[in-house]
Amino acid sequence: MLWNQVITMAQRELDPTSSPNAALGVQLRRFRLARGLTQVELGRRINYSDSLISMIENGERPAPLNFVRRCDKELDTCGALELLYWTSKSSTLIGGFLAFIEHETKATAFKIYELNLIPGLLQTRAYASAIIGAEARRGEITEDKVSERLNVRMARQAALYREPAPSIHIVMEESCLRPVGGPFVMAEQLRRLESVAELPHVMLQIAPSSLGEDLPTVWPFTLLSSPDQTWMAYLETIQRGYVERDDQNEIRSLARTYDWLQAQALSCADSLALIRARLKEFEAMFPITAAKPASWLKSSYSSGGGNCVEVAPGLPGVLPVRDSKDPHGPQLAFGTDAWKSFIAGVKAGDFGAI
Repeated sequence: MLWNQVITMAQRELDPTSSPNAALGVQLRRFRLARGLTQVELGRRINYSDSLISMIENGERPAPLNFVRRCDKELDTCGALELLYWTSKSSTLIGGFLAFIEHETKATAFKIYELNLIPGLLQTRAYASAIIGAEARRGEITEDKVSERLNVRMARQAALYREPAPSIHIVMEESCLRPVGGPFVMAEQLRRLESVAELPHVMLQIAPSSLGEDLPTVWPFTLLSSPDQTWMAYLETIQRGYVERDDQNEIRSLARTYDWLQAQALSCADSLALIRARLKEFEAMFPITAAKPASWLKSSYSSGGGNCVEVAPGLPGVLPVRDSKDPHGPQLAFGTDAWKSFIAGVKAGDFGAI
């Protein structure tokens, strides 16, 4: 008993703000103890040594990405450790955004207002890649930082699937449905909106462009409710983001704006109908049956003993994909940006061992 007390006291001394390794280590220990597991028991389940777990929990060693993902899965954290992993490595986040992410991971309710772009929580990898790639082309971030920002954005989406599920209400201006990344990317993105809108804890509404001058001219903003039921706001400019907790007058003003938007926007059913109508428009832009590849090449990402995937480069804006063992069978058609994003995800290990 005395030894356990000594260990517990030592564990409490680690300051999570002292380093990125310490922050992840402290959070890992919290999740492990919440599941009632010892370091030895967790190590057996994820096939890592308990000594490595101890060093990571004490901030003495950085956690490998595969280790983090196995811990997330075993401890049922909905990706919280991976989000911490990527945010600790990213140097591209604008000022104030890291503080927002810390609140976002604990929020019990979201109220999100967005214009021009799909909210980050709902973006597909291909859509996000197109947006972040454009930021690099404009010189806002360097090319070598694109994957960092992309990984943070994808890891944040675990918030959609936490248990207990937070209440998520999103109002997007109709301008968010404008083309980004080409028709393939947008079709995939709209299908993503369609699936998220069907989640029981998500309400998705479109504020129609017909509202004209009545649409508020404020920046996009997010309202978050913390576990103690207090609300905070996050607003973002080009230069930085701001988490507002103290100015309750500003928070109430944003809440009134959001209530007005919610009342004026299309209903959830009508919003979903609009999304589906736009989806048909984008799907009509790429008749797959018209694609006639001149030649097929085996993808370097095919496994020698498994499924052999062939691709047919050369067609404008589209990359047909098929199973080489069934050349006359069905084909898939990827947008070129979507295929590049998929390959980036494979390299990042997003799909596990391949």
